[in-house]
Amino acid sequence: MRSLPEQQKTESQSWKQVHVVNETDGDQRIEQHRMSQWKQIQQLEIRLLEHVDYLYDDNFPMDIRQGLSGWIESQDWDIAASDEAVAVVLFRDLLSQLDKLRLQEQNFLQRHNMKIIQQQLQVKYTTNPIVMARVISTCLREERRILSSAFLQEQGPLEKSLQNSVALEKQKQMDNRVGTIRTSVQLMDQAVKYIEDMQDDFDFRYKTLQSRESTDTRQNSEMMKQEVTRLQEMLNRLDYKRKEILSKMDDVIKEIDDLMTSQLNPELQDWKRRQQIAAIGGPLLTGLEQLQSWFTLIAQSLFQIKRQLDKLVELVVKVTYESDPIPLQKHQLEERIQYLIYHLIRSSFVVEKQPCMPTHPQKPLIIKTGVQFTTKVRLLVKLPEVDYQLKVKTTFDKDLPPGRVSRQFFILTNNTKVMDIEDYSNGCLSVEFRHLQLKEKKYINGTKGNEGLLSVTEELHSLSFEACFTVQGLTIDLETCSLPLVVISNVSQLPGGWASVMWYNLLTDEPRNMAFFGNPPRSTWSQLSEVLSWQFSTFVGKGLNKEQLHMLGEKLLGQHVSCSDYQVSWSKFSKENIPGKPFSFWMWLDSILELIKKHLLPVWNENYIMGFVSKEMERTLLKGREPGTFLLRFSESHLGGITFTWVEHHTNGGVKFNSVEPYTKNRLSALPLADIIRDYKVISEGVVPETPLKFLYPDIPKDEAFGRLYNSQPSKVHPYIPSTLIPISELRPHDMTTAPSRQSPEPPMTPGEFDMLSEQLCFDIDSMSSSYSE
Repeated sequence: MRSLPEQQKTESQSWKQVHVVNETDGDQRIEQHRMSQWKQIQQLEIRLLEHVDYLYDDNFPMDIRQGLSGWIESQDWDIAASDEAVAVVLFRDLLSQLDKLRLQEQNFLQRHNMKIIQQQLQVKYTTNPIVMARVISTCLREERRILSSAFLQEQGPLEKSLQNSVALEKQKQMDNRVGTIRTSVQLMDQAVKYIEDMQDDFDFRYKTLQSRESTDTRQNSEMMKQEVTRLQEMLNRLDYKRKEILSKMDDVIKEIDDLMTSQLNPELQDWKRRQQIAAIGGPLLTGLEQLQSWFTLIAQSLFQIKRQLDKLVELVVKVTYESDPIPLQKHQLEERIQYLIYHLIRSSFVVEKQPCMPTHPQKPLIIKTGVQFTTKVRLLVKLPEVDYQLKVKTTFDKDLPPGRVSRQFFILTNNTKVMDIEDYSNGCLSVEFRHLQLKEKKYINGTKGNEGLLSVTEELHSLSFEACFTVQGLTIDLETCSLPLVVISNVSQLPGGWASVMWYNLLTDEPRNMAFFGNPPRSTWSQLSEVLSWQFSTFVGKGLNKEQLHMLGEKLLGQHVSCSDYQVSWSKFSKENIPGKPFSFWMWLDSILELIKKHLLPVWNENYIMGFVSKEMERTLLKGREPGTFLLRFSESHLGGITFTWVEHHTNGGVKFNSVEPYTKNRLSALPLADIIRDYKVISEGVVPETPLKFLYPDIPKDEAFGRLYNSQPSKVHPYIPSTLIPISELRPHDMTTAPSRQSPEPPMTPGEFDMLSEQLCFDIDSMSSSYSE
C-alpha cells in the first residue's frame, strides 16, 4: 500500500486515528455482528446489565428471552406492534415455541416454571396480543440502545442526569422513610388498642363504683376513697396516653407531609421528565411500579391514621373529661389528613402511555386526523375502597384559550371508559383508550380563525382525562392531561411534527405550555446532538459516535461545532433551508433515517457507511489511498440519497475522484446497496465494463467487507440463460469538466460488442460524474 505524503498525513491525521481504532477492533465488531443480540447483552458490564434487568418483569419474563432468544430476534416485532393480524400469528407461534422448549427441558422445576409462565401469558395477551408485541418490541429496541451506548462508551449529559435522578441511594432512602412511617402507623394501631383496653377497664371500675354508692357504709366509704384515687390515677394515665398518641399522630402526619413534598412529588416529576425523554428516543422509562408502591403505602398509612382518629373520637363518646385533648385536636388533625389524602390521590392520576398512533409506535404525541390512536391512564394508589367502576372521560383541548390555535378538533369515537384492575401490575386501576380518533371541526364560510401565526406542526394541543370518585367519605376530583400533541392531516407533515415533539420535550418540563413555539427557546449543541443520536439508536438500532456527530454539527453549525454550548435556534434546525438547498437540516436528516431503516440497515449496522462526511473531507481521505478505494456517504444535495466515491491515479501522478449519482429509495428498492457495490461497473471509451470499486476505506477488500451482505442471485429458470441486474455507469471524456448528461448514453462500443453484452447482462445505466458533483 502506498504511504501517505507528510502533508496528506497531517491533513487527515484525526481521521486516520479514528479508522486505526476501527481497524484494530474490526475482528471484534465482525464477531459481535455474528453473535446474537442476547449473547452480546450477557457480555456487558454489571452497570449496564442492571439497566437490562429493568426491562423484564411479568409482562415479558427474562426466562422467555433467554430460552427463545434466537427465535425472538428473528421475528419482526415492530410490524406486529402495529398490525393486529401479525401480532396474533406471532403470539400463537410464541406459545408453540414455549411448548417445544418446555418439552426439551430436563429439569422438572424449570418445566413447571415454564408452564406457569405460559399460562400467565395466555391470560394477559390472548385477547390482546398486540400489547405483547409492543412489550417485546420495546425490550429489543432498548437492548439495542444499551448495546449502542456500551459501544460508544460515553453517555450524553441528558442520559447522565436521568440516571442520577433514579439513583439507587435515593430509592433506598425513600424505601427507608416509607418503611419507618408504616412501622410507626402499625405501632399507633397497638397504642390505640391499648388506650381502648385501658378505657374499658376505667369505665368498668367507674360504673362499679357508682353502683356501690347506694350501699355506702363506713367500711365501704374507705374502700371507695381508695377506688376513687385509683380511678383518678387511671384517668391521668389515660389522659397521658391520649396526648401521647395524638402527638405521635402529629409527628407521623408531619413526616408524611414532608416526605410527599421533599421526595415523593419530586420523584413523580422526575418520572414525568423521564417519560418526556423516553418519548423522544431516550432511555426506556422505568420506575412506575416503584412509584405505585410508595404512593400506595403512604395512602394506606393516611387512611389507617384516619381510622385511628375516628376510633379515638368513638372513645370520647364513652369517656371524656375537662381538657380532653381529642376533641381539642380532632378537627385540625382531620383537616390535615384529608388534605394529604386528597392531594396524594390527585397526583397519583397519571398518563402511563402518552397518545400514540399504533402505525408509528416510535413517534408518540403525533396524531393524524382520521387515524386511530391509543393512550392509557393509571391510578398509582391501590386501595380496596376504590375498586369499583370509575369512569374516565377524555376531552380534547379542554380550556384552551380562544385564538390559541387556528384549527379545532373533537373526538369522533367514544370518549368515556371504565377503569379496570390490572392483575399483571399488582392490581392497580388503569384504563387504555385504544380506538380514539380525531376529526377537524368544520368552519363557517371556510374561515378557520387565527391563521398564519404558527405552522400546523407548531400548534400544540392536549388530551385531558377526568374522573371523580368517593372514598371513605372523601370526594376527589381527578384530572390529568397528556404532553402537548401535534395534530397533522397528511403524513407528509410527520417529519415536521416529530421535530416539534423533539424540540418541546428536550427543552421544557412544563406539561402544558401550549404557547411554546410562539417564542421557542434555543438548544445547546450538546443537548441536541444527544437527541439526534437517540433517533438513530431508536429507528435504526445504533446511535451516532463522536465523529459522526461532529460531522453533523459541521453541517448545521459550521465553525461553531467545536463549542458544545453553542446555541441552536429552532428555526435553523427545522425551518430554514440549508444554504443553497431547498430543504432544512432536519428534513435532510429525517430522510436519511428513513433511507437507512428501509434500505440500508445491514450496511449501516456494519459501520460501513461513513455517512455525513463532506465532499472536501472525502477527497482528503481518499487522496493517498490505493486506486479503487471508495467510501459511502449520504448525499448533501438529495433528500434520502446515498452515494459512493472512489479514487483513481493517473500515470502522471494525478488523482481523480469519481462520484456516482446518489441512490434513493426508488433505486434501492430494486437492488440492495451491497449488490450494487458488488456488481457496479463503468463503461468508458468503448471499453468492456470494468469494476472500479476495490477497497472500502481505508483498505478493506470489497468482498471481505460486503460478502456477508450479498443476497441477490441470478435466475436459474430452465432453459433460459441466467441473468442478473448490473448497475453500470457511462463515463465520458467530457465528464471530466462538465456535469453528467441526463440523456441515455450511446453504446460506448461496437454494435456487435454491445449486442453480445446485452445478451449476458440486464443493466441499469447510471449517470455519473467525475467532476465531483452529485
